[in-house]
Amino acid sequence: MEGSKEQLSKMSGVSTSFISDLSNGKGNPSLRIMEQIADALDTPLPALLEETDLDRQSLEALTGGKLRGVAEGYERVSLILPSHQAFLARQWAKEAKEHLKKKRAENI
Repeated sequence: MEGSKEQLSKMSGVSTSFISDLSNGKGNPSLRIMEQIADALDTPLPALLEETDLDRQSLEALTGGKLRGVAEGYERVSLILPSHQAFLARQWAKEAKEHLKKKRAENI
């Protein structure tokens, strides 16, 4: 979404000052606030949470060295689909998770 902090504030119901704090790295939003912002941006919450301007070293320090993301060659997506297509997408996701689990086990 292109726009200003004021527009995001109106769309999300989150105060402009808090959005400004977030954009300056000073805010500590609750999950509820993050959901409101994600909805306003028409962005899946997991995708919003994955985006960061922190470097890898800082992220590893924050996660206790347990930084994990989506494996190379895979993408996380959020879709709105008819029921029959959603069923197929869930099956594909299940198969992909099982495949990744096997690959991780082989690398241990």
